[in-house]
Amino acid sequence: MSKPLSILALMLALAAADIWLVTGGNGCWTKTSVPVKTVDEITGLEAVNYERRFVPGLEFLGAALLGASLLAGGSFLFCKKQTTNSNTPKP
Repeated sequence: MSKPLSILALMLALAAADIWLVTGGNGCWTKTSVPVKTVDEITGLEAVNYERRFVPGLEFLGAALLGASLLAGGSFLFCKKQTTNSNTPKP
């Protein structure tokens, strides 16, 4: 059971990093709205409008990597114990 947990931990870490990078890779906190500057065509004045968009921050990446490391650490609990051969003499 240790190998599937290790593979699952690796897949979780890679998927979290991929999602974080693809959606913007924000180096701060998670944002649910992003400022978008618009320029009025007639007056030339700039305005800031907020667009609803999910941009995951470092806490998203950190939580996913923490979960992956817990899975990887849990995989060591299920390691096979080495058995000794009873036919060999013990020193």
